Amino acid sequence: MPQALPASAQCPACGIYLFKFAESQQIKDVQVEDAPSVSVLQRLLETKPEMDATAFYGRCLALALLTWWSWSLIRADYRDGEMFDSFMHNILLPIHEAGHVFLMPFGEFMTILGGSLFQLALPWGIAVAFAVRNRDNFAAALGAWWGSVSLLDLSPYIYDALHPQLIMLGGHTGEDGPHDWIYLLGTFGAIPNAQHLGALAHALGSIMAVVALLWAAIILILQKDDLQ
Repeated sequence: MPQALPASAQCPACGIYLFKFAESQQIKDVQVEDAPSVSVLQRLLETKPEMDATAFYGRCLALALLTWWSWSLIRADYRDGEMFDSFMHNILLPIHEAGHVFLMPFGEFMTILGGSLFQLALPWGIAVAFAVRNRDNFAAALGAWWGSVSLLDLSPYIYDALHPQLIMLGGHTGEDGPHDWIYLLGTFGAIPNAQHLGALAHALGSIMAVVALLWAAIILILQKDDLQ
């Protein structure tokens, strides 16, 4: 019958001193228990340490410009595609088209959905990366603003599915050729609700853009006390 090893003995199989292993586990447990809990709100309001004045006021200027630009984008009439005349649309359009290409291997539905999906997912993914990996909440807020404006940019496209008037890249309207949202809403029999959904997308995008800008402003206010 095997003999029980004393507490101070070395394990003959693996060479570990059992009492030392037990002590290390107890230390880890105490550290975990003593670690202060951080709420989601606290995590989202963390600021980057050691920021110099030049970087700080550069961020203030960027926020002021984006706030002014946001007012212009939100006021653009989504019912007639006025948003498509903005410089932001020219930024988002190549991303939208890339989404169609990236999701092409997953079938027709995902290929068509891919444009709008990638247009939204890319900026939001960047926002999450800045918040989680870089721990830079100001940059994350700007990523969230970009994602919100991407939804604003989609709202005329969604609205247009009921009575197509917007001119597509091929020089035609949705009645004469491909139109992502006629296809997507038609798949679910939701084309009669297109204008309501377009209005909802515009409202949500507007609200989220304002919230993102407020988030960025709060970060800067908190950061000001930590300037070098």
